[in-house]
Amino acid sequence: MAEFVQVIDPGHGGHDPGAVANGLREKDLTLKIALYTRDYIHELYEGVKVYLTREKDVFVSLNERAAFANRLNADHFCSIHINAGGGKGFESYIYNGSYSSKTKTQALRNVLHDTIVAETKLMNRGKKEANLAVLRETKMPAVLTENGFIDNKDDADFLKSDANLRKIALAHAHGLAKAHGWKPKAKPTSAAKPVPKASAGEKVFYRVVAGSFADRENAEKRVRELEAKGVESFIDVHKS
Repeated sequence: MAEFVQVIDPGHGGHDPGAVANGLREKDLTLKIALYTRDYIHELYEGVKVYLTREKDVFVSLNERAAFANRLNADHFCSIHINAGGGKGFESYIYNGSYSSKTKTQALRNVLHDTIVAETKLMNRGKKEANLAVLRETKMPAVLTENGFIDNKDDADFLKSDANLRKIALAHAHGLAKAHGWKPKAKPTSAAKPVPKASAGEKVFYRVVAGSFADRENAEKRVRELEAKGVESFIDVHKS
C-alpha cells in the first residue's frame, strides 16, 4: 500500500511574523505546533509520511507552499495558524470556491475541526470557508486551522504553555488520523524483569528508564513529552 502523504504548513515565517501580541509571534507558535504534529503522527500511526513546508524560521511564499504540496502529490494539506482581531477560540477554513473534491474536503475538515475543539477545549467559532491562496491553489483536499487568538489574553495565556501547544498538535494528529482512517502503530511489548528487593540495612534507589537513544534530539523530545505529562525527567549520558 502506498504511503499516505500529509503536508503540514506552519503559517508565516522569516520576515513575516504573522500576528504579534502579548509577547507572542504567530510564526513561532505555528512552527512549534507543526513540528509537534509531525512527530506525533510519525510516532502514533503507520503508513503516513509528513512533510512540512518549512522546518525553521524562514519565509516561504503562499504560492511556494501550495506548489510544494502539489509537487509531492500530497493526499492532504493542513495549514496551521493563530488568529487575531479581537475574537476568541478556534475556527477552521476550506476553500469557498466550487471544485470536485469539495464534499470530501468538507467531510475531512469536519472530523479534524470537531476533534481539535473536543481535545483542546478552545471555544468553537465554527467551520468556515474563504478564498485563501493555500486552500485555492492546492490540488488536494486542504484545510486551514486558526488555533486561538494571539491578541486575546485568555487564548494568549493558553498559547504560552508548551504543554498546550503539544495538546493542539496532538489534537491535529488525532483529528487527521480519524479523518483519514490511519492505522495506529502497535505498541511495543517487552517482558518485565523482576526488580530486586533491598536487603536489610541496604539503601537502594530504583531508576525508571523511559527510553534509550543514540540521538540526543530524540532524548530531549522524550523529556519534553514526559514533562508535558507532569513527569519530571532528565538525560543521563552513557558512553560506550
